[in-house]
Amino acid sequence: MRFTFMCKKDMVPIAGPHGRGKIAIVGAGPAGLAASGYLVCQGYEVDVYDKLPLPGGLMSFAIPSFRISINSIIEGFEDLRDNFSVKFILNTKVFKRDTVRRDEGDEFTKNTVDLRELLNNYDAILIATGTWKSRKMNIPGEDSKGVYTALEYLFLLKSYELGYLNHEPPKANKVIVVGGGLSAIDAAEVMIHRGADEVYLVYRRTINEAPAGPFEINRLRRLGVKWMELATPKRIIADATGNVKEVELIKMKLGEPDESGRPRPIPIEGSEFTIEADMVIEAVGEIATSPFPDQEYLGIKQDKRGRIIVNDELRTGNEKVFAAGDVVSGPSKVGRAIFLGLNAARNIHLYLTTKRISKGGT
Repeated sequence: MRFTFMCKKDMVPIAGPHGRGKIAIVGAGPAGLAASGYLVCQGYEVDVYDKLPLPGGLMSFAIPSFRISINSIIEGFEDLRDNFSVKFILNTKVFKRDTVRRDEGDEFTKNTVDLRELLNNYDAILIATGTWKSRKMNIPGEDSKGVYTALEYLFLLKSYELGYLNHEPPKANKVIVVGGGLSAIDAAEVMIHRGADEVYLVYRRTINEAPAGPFEINRLRRLGVKWMELATPKRIIADATGNVKEVELIKMKLGEPDESGRPRPIPIEGSEFTIEADMVIEAVGEIATSPFPDQEYLGIKQDKRGRIIVNDELRTGNEKVFAAGDVVSGPSKVGRAIFLGLNAARNIHLYLTTKRISKGGT
């Protein structure tokens, strides 16, 4: 899978100061890469900022290589850089200055740029910062040694495989992965590949409600993963050294639909049971991470889930700022992020073209 394309005949790349304008893209994941390819073909000078040492976002640093080839990602961004003059400013986090928010994946950040600076220096900005914060279960024992979020563990593993970390993340014999989405699928499959004797995939609803779908779950079952539905952890039990020893779970039943439209999982009183484990991986969802912690900054607003609020054109409350990908939609598949990135790029082009014509330009 590559994230660039050849410019069509009506797209004339004019990179550099004599092009149509200068655009900053914040985030080098699938939405940002897709947008940069489109915009540079339309003749814009494009700078892409990312906190990681390699473009690709979660594709490079969280999704296992057996699902998306890292070589394809590298080939795509090198094409943008070397043949289309897209400038990648890496190890740089764009964030509201003088505020602090620690997101997962910040380990490689060396520089910080305020979003306000970009607003002053570019004709338009696209925010595509994704979802770099994991939800937690908020249960007793969650701080025990051997408890990870799926994003945390997969990030450590990919960083090690890519040569950015010297220490390999620990392996385990008995693993409980909690969740029913693709992050849970990836974490469980990785642990099978890493030689775990037992891997449980625990989900509080049934296979029919799982976001990953029956196909992916049944594929894992054929690999040896033990699927356990209608159950959820109640507490994590550690040994005397603080390491995970076992997990107490409680059985669930399905009730009336909740706000997601799926049946609400309801704990069954008195149904607790325990399973031995030396690692727990929480894959209960990720949260959108905009480049500011406030509800509003520079006219850009976000909702209670951290998702940037946009209109049908993927424009924020600030005329010059657009947003796309998971930071708008919440966690989604790569194809959805690419789709939103391309739509945002088209709307940026339309905005700048209209603005140029209104000023008497061509």
